[in-house]
Amino acid sequence: MAALVILFEADVHLPMFESTWAWSCIAVSLFGLLIRAVTIGFTPKGTSGRNTKEGQVAEVLNTKGIYSVVRHPLYLGNFFMWLGIIIYVGNWWFTLVCSLLFWVYYERIMFAEEFFLRKKFGQVYLDWSEKVPAFWPRLTQWKSSGVEFSMRNVLKREYNGFFAIFLSFALLDAMKNYVHFGFSTWKDLISPFWLAALVASFVIFIVLRSLKKYTKVLNVEGREFVK
Repeated sequence: MAALVILFEADVHLPMFESTWAWSCIAVSLFGLLIRAVTIGFTPKGTSGRNTKEGQVAEVLNTKGIYSVVRHPLYLGNFFMWLGIIIYVGNWWFTLVCSLLFWVYYERIMFAEEFFLRKKFGQVYLDWSEKVPAFWPRLTQWKSSGVEFSMRNVLKREYNGFFAIFLSFALLDAMKNYVHFGFSTWKDLISPFWLAALVASFVIFIVLRSLKKYTKVLNVEGREFVK
């Protein structure tokens, strides 16, 4: 309990729900989801960046589309997705610590992936990596991916992340309200806005999950579902 009080002490002056602050944080998280959507929607089958239970898999080095401006766009998207949630806490040191932990964690993942790609593609990878930054995009060197954007592929892969965003916001809202207002029931703990957002995102999650699991509506030829 003491830890929660310290964590949320910076936003004690805020009302139970403040719409401008909430929408601003949502915008940051959805921007991250958009980055992931652009990456996935334009990524063809068999390119670099695929992980399986057996390890790294890549038939072709992806150097076009968003990969022409940044080497790890999915991790960049992850950063903004969780940054919006983190800053909703309203505590600057918590945001700083989480950002540093994110970097330490993903730096090791990126290092392992780049080691694999460097070993597999050799000089081709080295030439590409010298021109393209690892994390912060260089937008002036954009090159078309050469494939059509696939919304179905995005919906098939990103419904988990979409729901996780609103679930995380709702949980943080409940913790903040408990610390500041001492509500005892879940109906009082979660602000009406976040409750509605959580229910709506859950419905979308169930629909997309069902379509993926029980139908072929979201299947796209030449694309693949990658965990």
